[in-house]
Amino acid sequence: MQSPFLCIEKEKRMQKRKDHKGRVLKDGETYRKNDGLYMYRWTGGDKKRHTVYCSTLEGLREKEKEIQNDLRDGIQQGSSNITLNDVYKMWKNDKVGLKQTTRNNYIYMYEHFVMNDFGNRKIKEIRKSDVRRYYNGIVDSKKMSVATLESIHTVLHQVFILAVEDGYIRINPSDLVLGDVKRSHNFETPKRHALTIPQQEAFVSYINNSEKYKHWLPLFTFFLGTGCRVSEVVGLRWEDVHMDENYIEINHNMVYYQRDKGKCYFSVTSPKTTAGYRIIPMLSEVKQALLNEKKYQEEVGLTCQASIDGYTDFIFLNRNGFAHNPQTINRTIKRITLAYNEEEIERAERERRAPVLLPNFSCHNLRHTFATRYCENETNLKVIQEIMGHKDIATTMEIYAEATKEAKVKSFEDLSGKIKIS
Repeated sequence: MQSPFLCIEKEKRMQKRKDHKGRVLKDGETYRKNDGLYMYRWTGGDKKRHTVYCSTLEGLREKEKEIQNDLRDGIQQGSSNITLNDVYKMWKNDKVGLKQTTRNNYIYMYEHFVMNDFGNRKIKEIRKSDVRRYYNGIVDSKKMSVATLESIHTVLHQVFILAVEDGYIRINPSDLVLGDVKRSHNFETPKRHALTIPQQEAFVSYINNSEKYKHWLPLFTFFLGTGCRVSEVVGLRWEDVHMDENYIEINHNMVYYQRDKGKCYFSVTSPKTTAGYRIIPMLSEVKQALLNEKKYQEEVGLTCQASIDGYTDFIFLNRNGFAHNPQTINRTIKRITLAYNEEEIERAERERRAPVLLPNFSCHNLRHTFATRYCENETNLKVIQEIMGHKDIATTMEIYAEATKEAKVKSFEDLSGKIKIS
C-alpha cells in the first residue's frame, strides 16, 4: 500500500497537470498557455525524444494512439517528413539483381512520371485512395498505354515495399490498385489471336507478289516459321543460324527503348528466363527465306553497319544497314494489311464472293500464329513449350486449348450417332 505522503504528492502533480478547461493531462502531455497548443513528448525506438503538437486535446490523443500503434508495430519514429522520393533514393541505391536495361527502365519510369509530382508527398500520409487518384490522373492526362502504367506501378510498388520493410509505413498503399484502375479504364489486356490459315496464306501471298513489299518476305517468313519474339528476330545474327545442322540458336534479345523525343536506343540483353535460351529446328521454308535474304543483301550491296553492346552481323537490316526498329516492322504490317484489304474488297466484289480480310495485328500475333499452327500439329505440350520459350506451361496450355477447340468440336460432330446413347 502506498504511503499517504506519496498519494498526496501524486495528487498534487495531477492537479498541476490540467489544461485551461480543467481536464487532467496524461504523462507526456502538456498544455501551453502562451499559444494554446497541446504537446505530447515520448521516447521512440530510436531512443530519441520526439514531440507532436495539436490545437485540441482530442486531436492530440488521436495522434498519441497512432504513435503507440507505431511503437508497437516497429514503425520508425521521427519519419513524418520522409517523402516517397527519399525512399526511392534508398531503393535506387540498394536495389540489386536487376538487368541493367530493366533497372534503367524502372529509373526512367519513376523519375519521368513520379519524382516531380507524386514523389514529393510524405510517405506516411499516402493512402490507397491517393495512389488510385494518381494513377487515374496520369492515365486521363497523358493517355498512356497499359504497358506504361504497369511499368510505373512495378517500380512504385517496389518502393512502397521497401518503405514497409524499413518501418516507414505499416501497409503498402499500392496493393491491388493497378487492377482497379485497369478495370475502371477498360484497360484489360486484349487477347492476342492467331491468323487463320486463309488469312496467313493471303498475307504471305500478297507480300510475295508485291514489288513494294517483297523484300520483307524473308523476315515475315521467319516470324511465321519460328514463333520467335520480335526482340529475338531483330537481334538475330548469322552466327546464330546453323545452316548445316538446320537449327537456330536463341541466346539473346535486342530491345528498342524509346524515351523522350529524340532519345532512342537499342540494347542487347540475355533472355528474361532460362526458357528463353533454346534451339529451334529450322524448317526448309525458313532456311530458304534466310538464303533469299542473304542473296538480296548481296545484290543491293547491303551490309550490317550496326554494333550494339558488342553484337554485330545482324541478319535482318533496314536499307541503311542497321537493325530493324520493332515499331517500323509493326507499321509495315499495318500498311500491308490496309493495302491488301483494299485490293481484296474490290477483287471480292468483282468475283461476287466474301472477301478474306486481314485483321489488325502485330509481330506478336505472328508469334501466336506459329504457336497455333504448331499446336494444331503437335500434341506434346512440353515440346511446344520448349520451342516457344514459355516459362510457364500454363501459357502453352492456353494456346493449345484455343488452337484445338475447332478440332474438338469436329470430333464430336463425327461422334454423333456412333456411341449408341439413344
